[in-house]
Amino acid sequence: MAERKDRFTTSSGIELPTDLNPSNTAPIDYANDLGAPGQYPFTRGVRPNMYRGRFWTMRQYAGFATAEESNARYRYLLSQGTTGLSVAFDLPTQIGLDSDDPLAAGEVGKVGVAIDSLDDMLTLFDGIPLDQVTTSMTINATASTLLCLYLAVAKKQGVPFEKLGGTIQNDILKEYIARGTYIYPPKPSLRLITDTFKFCAAEVPNWNTISISGYHIREAGSTAAQEVAFTLADAICYVQSAIDVGLDVDKFAPRLSFFFNAHNELLEEIAKFRAARRLWARIMKERFGAKDPKSMMLRFHTQTAGSTLTAQQPEVNVVRTTIQALAAVLGGTQSLHTNSLDEALGLPTEHAATIALRTQQVIANESGIADTVDPLAGSYAIEELTTQLEKLAAEYIEKIDAMGGMLRAIEAGYVQSEIQDAAYEYQRAVEKGEAIVVGVNAFRSAEEPIPILRIDERIERDQIARLKAVRAKRDAAAAASSIADIETAARGDENLAPLILDAVEKYVTVGEISNTLRKVWGEYRESITV
Repeated sequence: MAERKDRFTTSSGIELPTDLNPSNTAPIDYANDLGAPGQYPFTRGVRPNMYRGRFWTMRQYAGFATAEESNARYRYLLSQGTTGLSVAFDLPTQIGLDSDDPLAAGEVGKVGVAIDSLDDMLTLFDGIPLDQVTTSMTINATASTLLCLYLAVAKKQGVPFEKLGGTIQNDILKEYIARGTYIYPPKPSLRLITDTFKFCAAEVPNWNTISISGYHIREAGSTAAQEVAFTLADAICYVQSAIDVGLDVDKFAPRLSFFFNAHNELLEEIAKFRAARRLWARIMKERFGAKDPKSMMLRFHTQTAGSTLTAQQPEVNVVRTTIQALAAVLGGTQSLHTNSLDEALGLPTEHAATIALRTQQVIANESGIADTVDPLAGSYAIEELTTQLEKLAAEYIEKIDAMGGMLRAIEAGYVQSEIQDAAYEYQRAVEKGEAIVVGVNAFRSAEEPIPILRIDERIERDQIARLKAVRAKRDAAAAASSIADIETAARGDENLAPLILDAVEKYVTVGEISNTLRKVWGEYRESITV
């Protein structure tokens, strides 16, 4: 029988024969390439019994409007079985603008929660004991400030720092590549990250100080192989930067975490996660001389692919998300967020977020795939794709090393260009009908409208009023002194994290801290040299 296409390939261009078998796949050395679960090179997972011990952390990324409204959503999600919080911040908070900054106009509370000061952060976590949940915060340029706000809330609650668990994304390099919410030039931005590494190694030992993100790289249009390669190349840069300022790799590397996208191609995605774990273990052991096995473990959070969601026939997004979530679980994720069906149209409604959470709960409790570790290990298709993806990613990393590292590759526009080319090729395939998107270029049908979450325009006025009240009642002299201390430290080499913590406890705002650093370091303006 004739086949449907002349060639079958994955997103990364890996050609798939009609069937995979010993004659057309690379031989596998079990001890060197796979190993037992929980053992180097961690291809089969980072824990010996994986989900037989406990399920992955089920997070639902949430945040909108005011701290009060987001707090209500968090309480609801926790009541429905969410086991970890994941905070979305609005655009002004992400780029270090207070809600009353003229540049923030029209954006306050729109794509996440508005956080200006400790007053907002206390409200955001009101009634949520921080020693009983783990919290992930998707924040980058202002990550050190938002972490300090979280620590200040913990102190108010009487929770010791060593009992806090969670993650800040804190991955500025991918902002220059794919997302754009940077503030400062790369060098001082890396300093903020290494200052956070140092501070948390001493004071907040169970906190993941960075979540090196391939998610946004994939959302920008990369292939699976590019997602692994560019994420690990960013990670190499962070590790080297920390070593260069005198940190012992085995002191900070166990707290590194990663953040990947779960896309539609089930088998390639499962293999992608396994390849990333194996490649990272080898990089840490062979390149950086790590001795602690925890330094070699690639622990990661996964989010299903927002870029695959369609405004057409949005209910079909539940199916897409389920396939993607299955890939994440079969690939061995430690934490998972499932996108809601309505996210191509707006922020998730409570109903849509509940369905997304229930998707994870069904996979965990009804599918049986969590009852054995790495259940697809040994599959000719999975093992060959794992090997090929590792090879492709390693080749990209070698090219980046030859350019002088990831900073040079970003400055030259190499990484951005590779992603843009991949995105263009995919879009062209969709437009030519070679790649089918159900409901978009095939299988169209009449649609029923669905409820969409709307953000009230009064939110911005109310938030600005609260911010002005905070400034009016704080100790102005103490706030000004803290700001001056941050400026002095930014001009030298003193660790900024303790000073930022002191400032937020005196109700210095996110925008005031960011503007102080802008004054010293300036702002980054993209300039491609290619």
